[in-house]
Amino acid sequence: MFRFLPSLFVTLAICLSTFASAEEVSIKPNNLRLNANLLLSEESGFSTVVLITHGTLAHNGMEIIDSWQSLLTDEGISSLAINLSLGQDNRHGMYDCSSRHTHKHTDAIEEIHHWIQWLKSKGSKQIILAGHSRGGNQSAWYLSEYQEPAIQALILLAPQTWDQQTEASAYKSRYQVELKPLLDNAAELSGDSVLSKVDFIYCEDAEVYLESFVSYYQPDSRLDTPTLLRSETTPTLVIAGSEDTTVPALEEKIHAINNKNVQVVEIEGADHFFRDLYMDEVIEHSIEFMDTLSSND
Repeated sequence: MFRFLPSLFVTLAICLSTFASAEEVSIKPNNLRLNANLLLSEESGFSTVVLITHGTLAHNGMEIIDSWQSLLTDEGISSLAINLSLGQDNRHGMYDCSSRHTHKHTDAIEEIHHWIQWLKSKGSKQIILAGHSRGGNQSAWYLSEYQEPAIQALILLAPQTWDQQTEASAYKSRYQVELKPLLDNAAELSGDSVLSKVDFIYCEDAEVYLESFVSYYQPDSRLDTPTLLRSETTPTLVIAGSEDTTVPALEEKIHAINNKNVQVVEIEGADHFFRDLYMDEVIEHSIEFMDTLSSND
């Protein structure tokens, strides 16, 4: 259905002839308005759409997401890059660490579901879930919960990995504070408690709802994307960067789950954000992967 074209001349010709409309769209499924950037290709319209979820405390206008959408459009592929609310109404831009944290890691799963329903209402029959970093984990977690028939495939770019010891070590290294006593203390508090001046994700001395803190740090194997993918039956492409220090050794971890439905490629020289020409390689691998989906239809 879509094929990557190595010839620069042919690619430029297609880019010049491909029309895509860009607009911000929004939905309000509950008390918070959610927004997303829709790039609709004239070639694929709503029929096939890549739904992209950004990483931790980030947004859909950051460089990696913007490049991802633009390069997909060059290939005639529509995309919807969503902004997770993170507990805020109509949120834009990076999350402000001075704001009280009321969001949970798993909030994204419900929000992804709402956007999928919106795409289906527009006529989408083939949706490819895609995500970067934590957004990759949340996309895989969504599919493990919902088993949505409209999801044709997963494309995960440097998706989050997790293990309890590494998480505790990383927290202590960043903040010089032990994580376990904080979790032990949290277990003794009521669910509506607020933690003050606690170090949280990338934010120092933050104000955090207890449930939020527990959601991000309580041991849960589902925070590890390879574990989620161990029994996944949906065709999945995982793309790793050889210089990624945020999610190291990802290629080896994916190979270790030994799932024939999950393939992994490592881009030599790329770090966690696949800047510049490394995103071209991401798109090349993605298009080759999508071609295999259409050939199996």
